Amino acid sequence: MIPPDLPPTIADETALDEFLSEPSSTSIESLAEIPGDVIVLGAGGKMGPTLARMIRRASEIAGTDRRVIAVSRFSNQKTRTILDQQGVETIACDLLDPGAIAALPDAANVFSMAAAKFGTSNNPGFTWAINVHLPALICQRYASSRIVAFSSGNVYPLVTATSGGSVETDEIGPHGEYAITALGRERIYEYFSRSWHIPVVLLRLNYAVEMRYGVLLDLALQVYHGHTIDLTMGFVNVIWQADANAMAIAALTDTASPPRVINVAGPEILRIRDICEHLANEFGREVCFTGTEAENAWLNNGSDGHAAYGLPRISPDQILHWIADWVKRKQPTLGKPTHFQVRDGKF
Repeated sequence: MIPPDLPPTIADETALDEFLSEPSSTSIESLAEIPGDVIVLGAGGKMGPTLARMIRRASEIAGTDRRVIAVSRFSNQKTRTILDQQGVETIACDLLDPGAIAALPDAANVFSMAAAKFGTSNNPGFTWAINVHLPALICQRYASSRIVAFSSGNVYPLVTATSGGSVETDEIGPHGEYAITALGRERIYEYFSRSWHIPVVLLRLNYAVEMRYGVLLDLALQVYHGHTIDLTMGFVNVIWQADANAMAIAALTDTASPPRVINVAGPEILRIRDICEHLANEFGREVCFTGTEAENAWLNNGSDGHAAYGLPRISPDQILHWIADWVKRKQPTLGKPTHFQVRDGKF
């Protein structure tokens, strides 16, 4: 649905959120096919608000009458207000409170986005609670629903760029405590899916980006401010956030017991050096590097998802142009670096 004549610039956050919530044709088709209300758990994070809005917009285009409910602590009241204005119902909730999750409304379709990554080393107990305990609560509450659960490409081991990235059937090999809890999350969903016949899809994401956060913004800010770029983590996958959300919606039609696993990633394996040189050209600046590219990185092969739901609509070159323009105009960012350069799994 994103028009072929893409804008040279995205003016501000309002225009960005509108653009990020533009549904794809496959997301519209999926919501036309799948009946029932939709609840998005953990909807107040980086991707959740635009996912909820995309579901609302795609449902309206598909002509389906359903509730779209966003659940979060909503520490940012502005996010909640915007969702309410866009026709998304909001509920403030501590998902780790069994009584609160039990009181949530029924919904035939569940998107589970609540997760913890950064700060794992300092607060591992919370990470385990959110990533491993919470999925059990979700499955118990929504045992009669379809569940699309976001996971991470970090459950795979580091692989070489020449491999094309890990595929869904590859042997997993989590490295570090966060990655272990990400695998723990998947195993809990797998257990309940098999035991209670809950249809589930597990989305292994590497890495969603837009102008306010993500790997490409991290690199853009470093280049813009003249920082030396460490090339040790030499390669990366990225996918435009709207494309990742559209794939998640389309995956509703593929929930299964046992769960289906789908990698969500762009088709390209990008070289960090090339990204930074592209950005330096956009900024009209020089860029300096240090370190030597390791032969491996956390890389996903998203070809199965592309075959099922279509290729991403926005290319990395286009994203880089928009991000460079955003940085030059000093537009807002979330101030949440990804730490994608970390290789020891300690986030």
